[in-house]
Amino acid sequence: MKIQLFHLAHARSGDKGDTGNVGVVARKPEYYPLLVKYLTEERVKKHFEGICLGKVERFELPNIEALNFLLHNSLGGGGTTSLKNDAQGKTLSSVMLRMELEIKETI
Repeated sequence: MKIQLFHLAHARSGDKGDTGNVGVVARKPEYYPLLVKYLTEERVKKHFEGICLGKVERFELPNIEALNFLLHNSLGGGGTTSLKNDAQGKTLSSVMLRMELEIKETI
């Protein structure tokens, strides 16, 4: 079944220089394993094609049922040098939550 990430998680984003930082937190503890399984670095990189020009790193935070993603080379140089409208990456969380995941499990 296809489901938008919004139904499984909350997200918050910001910047670390030219790297976008997106935290994704499961809405329910039982959704965290789905996030770990389906929200891969490769999937996120594909979703942010044209925005994220560098690599994507994922960090698992099982104690808070969350994943943290670093999207390298995504902000046009960062807040003080970028000409992008969103030089601090604040909208990256909204973009992430619009991602559709094809999951096999029933929720």
